[in-house]
Amino acid sequence: MSPSITGKESVDTERANIEKVAAAELAVDERGVVELSPAERARLLHKIDWHLLPLVSLLYLLSFLDRSNIGNAKIAGLVKDLHLVGLEYNTAAAVFFVLYSFAEVPSNIILKVFRPSIWIPSIMVAWGLVMTLMCLVNTYEELLVARVFLGLAEAGLFPGVTYYISLWYPRADRATRIALFFSAATVAGAFGGVLAYVIERMEGIGGLHGWQWIFCLEGLATIVTAFAAFFFMYDYPETASFLTEKERHNIVWLLKHDSQNLATHYDIRFVLQALKDYRTYVQIGIYIGLLIPIYAIALFTPTIINELGFSAATAQLLSVPPFVAGCVCTILIGIYSDIHKLRGPYVIGGAFVSLVGYIVLYTQRGPGASYAGAVIAAVGVFPTIAVDLAWAGSNAGGDIKCGVVIAMVIGIGNLGGICSSFIYLDPPRFHVGHGTIMGWLSLSILLSAFAMWDYNRLNKQKEKLCREIGITEDRKDEFRDLGDQSPLFRYTL
Repeated sequence: MSPSITGKESVDTERANIEKVAAAELAVDERGVVELSPAERARLLHKIDWHLLPLVSLLYLLSFLDRSNIGNAKIAGLVKDLHLVGLEYNTAAAVFFVLYSFAEVPSNIILKVFRPSIWIPSIMVAWGLVMTLMCLVNTYEELLVARVFLGLAEAGLFPGVTYYISLWYPRADRATRIALFFSAATVAGAFGGVLAYVIERMEGIGGLHGWQWIFCLEGLATIVTAFAAFFFMYDYPETASFLTEKERHNIVWLLKHDSQNLATHYDIRFVLQALKDYRTYVQIGIYIGLLIPIYAIALFTPTIINELGFSAATAQLLSVPPFVAGCVCTILIGIYSDIHKLRGPYVIGGAFVSLVGYIVLYTQRGPGASYAGAVIAAVGVFPTIAVDLAWAGSNAGGDIKCGVVIAMVIGIGNLGGICSSFIYLDPPRFHVGHGTIMGWLSLSILLSAFAMWDYNRLNKQKEKLCREIGITEDRKDEFRDLGDQSPLFRYTL
């Protein structure tokens, strides 16, 4: 029996129960609640980790695998069998991001209105079906249509889970959790290379080419996992069956205390707060400069390695180490970012390391040095995504604004995938691609430095205002609907 749909309650009934629990918790909080000790807090969050993170990480692994396996399929014979010429492969890679980018904000709003345990598995079934049926494409036009609908179906997963994590964890603890979740992307990159190497050996079985089997088997894996997710995904802390009553009370209080009791209900004005805030667009700029290298690595690493002189099969296997190294660094950087309660310095540091890697790729001719540059580029940029999303979400006050900001950052940022798809056009050195990415990484570094300065400036203004007119924590309910404009809200640097 599903932990999230036990009793087959309607959405309205469940939401009413959530409001009842939240009201009871707030009443207790108003009488005074003793803050959890560090050890108690850690135990509670680790318990949540074990029940949430393995599943959502698996979901994202499958998502990233399905969107990027076209890179493995390319060197497994896709281009030859579909007679792709010129920029047709690049276009097929790029069209994924068109509807993908525009569907993310509506998807996060739907996620808040309905239940995560219904919405997220549903979109997984949809893209799993598209992925599976992609094995039947026979022409360039059919490939384009399939990629467009794959992007539409996948749109809600990454911003949805990122937002979902923000509903369970205090701001200071999110980077580690997003890093663990996002590390699934790097595992997908590594696993995808190994999997493609094995599946490609099925060439001719059932009348299908090896690249067709890549699409078919990976799509079926997504569908099976999606049906399991209907039964094993939890919705909200207030209704989580794996928590005791005391633990539910503690996590609800902890989240309310962390958010300054800002509004959690849906209202169009909270959406408008996100749309009108210039800080949202600064975060979008930072993210897009980081994401273009991420997608370039996912879509073209096998091709780049192949052009260094390695065979297609060897290139599939050599694409694994950059992703493994990126996975390890993503988790470590996320942990240290939370320990130090800092985001900007880690984004700047990671982008700089990746920039060094691309400088190596741009300047070196030897396959050994170039391959080392590819590893350095991945090690630097992969950790920045999780830290930056934790940064963007933590600095958006209120549940709805947070969800919309995350969706906007990810959605508009994903338009960078179109750029990634068209910049690797000049083999074997790929100077245009490497040079373009160096420019985007430099932009992210500059915007991150500006954001840190701006957040620090705003925090000082709020502290001064609170001192001058005597605003204290006991007045937080007065500013419930102001989001991060509340004088009690503090931005994370």
